[in-house]
Amino acid sequence: MASITEWRLKIKAGIAHLAGEWGLIILVFLLAFASFGLGRLSALRDSQPPISVTIAPTEAEPRAMAAGGLVVASRSGSAYYYPWCGGASNISPANTVWFNSEAAAQKAGYVPAKNCKGLAQ
Repeated sequence: MASITEWRLKIKAGIAHLAGEWGLIILVFLLAFASFGLGRLSALRDSQPPISVTIAPTEAEPRAMAAGGLVVASRSGSAYYYPWCGGASNISPANTVWFNSEAAAQKAGYVPAKNCKGLAQ
């Protein structure tokens, strides 16, 4: 037990010696670093715009479905598209044929376009 007590006293004396010589210097540096860090945090908070919560404006009129129907095809083509598909925008207005359902388009001899996702293949 004497050896543990001796070690404890040596460690305590070493800490007291370091605190006496270097304690004030270490304390000044720690205080400087803490002040610098707090200053940086407050600068970051001040540079961000304030957050505001508002009610999003609603659309005045709901968007209607395409005027002609659910699917569109070209008179000279063999495939039908949804109106929002890329191929539907290539059909000239004079050549456009509208159908109320996919079944009606298939009955007229058209097949689903392969590049229009969501159509029955």
